Amino acid sequence: IGYSFYKMKYIGPRQFVGLQNYIDVFTRPDTLSSLKLSLYYMVGALIQVALALYLSTMLAFKVRGGSAFKAIYFFPYLINGIAVGFIFKFFFTHGFVLDTLLSWVGFNVDKLPFWLRDESINNVVLVACSIWKYIGQNIVMFIGAIASVDPVLYEAAEIDGANAWQRFWYIVFPSIRPIVGLQLILAIKGAVSVFEIPYIITEGKNGTSTFVIKTIETAFKYQKVGLASAMAVVLLAIILIVTAIQKAFFKEEK
Repeated sequence: IGYSFYKMKYIGPRQFVGLQNYIDVFTRPDTLSSLKLSLYYMVGALIQVALALYLSTMLAFKVRGGSAFKAIYFFPYLINGIAVGFIFKFFFTHGFVLDTLLSWVGFNVDKLPFWLRDESINNVVLVACSIWKYIGQNIVMFIGAIASVDPVLYEAAEIDGANAWQRFWYIVFPSIRPIVGLQLILAIKGAVSVFEIPYIITEGKNGTSTFVIKTIETAFKYQKVGLASAMAVVLLAIILIVTAIQKAFFKEEK
């Protein structure tokens, strides 16, 4: 926090600039665009939690092959983020795995987009990679929470003629609401501080530089320690605000 009020490098004199670094965070095109990029990952976080809630609601009850599906969904979460980055880097590289698979079903490889270079779709691709990796953790948490709900409630609802949606909305969701709130907080926090996947897959190029990547580049590549410190403080403030909003929204009724 102290460094964020200075124009400084790691070695050399410091110049006090007050709030200028914070003004730069929200006015410089490069930092502002990287901050806006977090919106992609926030939307992805909401999709991730919603999809995980849907899948876990099905898997929490007896379904054929349920154990296998649980393992399949959770396995990506166990893989190191750097390894995931390299997997998808080769998967989406033009002419490699994905393009080959699409060519087998009739697509012309020459007309397929550059998944990691085309700025109209590359961030969507990276968000999809992030969802694939982290959705398993959400599913496991939700299944554990759903399993703790008293089965008598389901039986009573079924006797009263409640359909599957009504059982979910009036029994399952109220019972696991604190866990849903926690997972939303963690997902959105991860969305604003995402680093590994875009850094490994695209190195932050072609409009994929997230706020954390830009902060690290500012600090260590350009040695603008004061500005990078202000960016770090802004990131912390965003996470605290999101946490406060989510806690207030999911606060249990007394």
